[in-house]
Amino acid sequence: QVQLVESGGGLVQAGGSLRLSCAASGRTFSRYVMGWFRQAPGKEREFVGTINWTGGSTYYADGVKGRFTISRDNAKNTVYLQMNSLKPEDTAVYYCAASVIYPLSIQYEANYWGQGTQVTVSS
Repeated sequence: QVQLVESGGGLVQAGGSLRLSCAASGRTFSRYVMGWFRQAPGKEREFVGTINWTGGSTYYADGVKGRFTISRDNAKNTVYLQMNSLKPEDTAVYYCAASVIYPLSIQYEANYWGQGTQVTVSS
């Protein structure tokens, strides 16, 4: 069992930055691929990015490529999402997820989910 807790969301102006964190419980964090998804009001949950077990490989959705960066620290059981050059359309609840499948780009392949953290980007 893995429990995931996101933090770091908030309100930021367009063009600003935020770093989200997702802390995982348990000793098996390094066995899981991690992913970030987001859900805007009235929309389906969508893939943002994913990172493999070691952090050596990442994959991003086209809409965030070049602006968002995923990293992980297996010693701290934490995965991060650095978000730069934020746009109002990035406003959503951001979720981290864990899976045994890489890349984790389809939400149905996730085994565990966090509760989400709200990111609001004002224009």
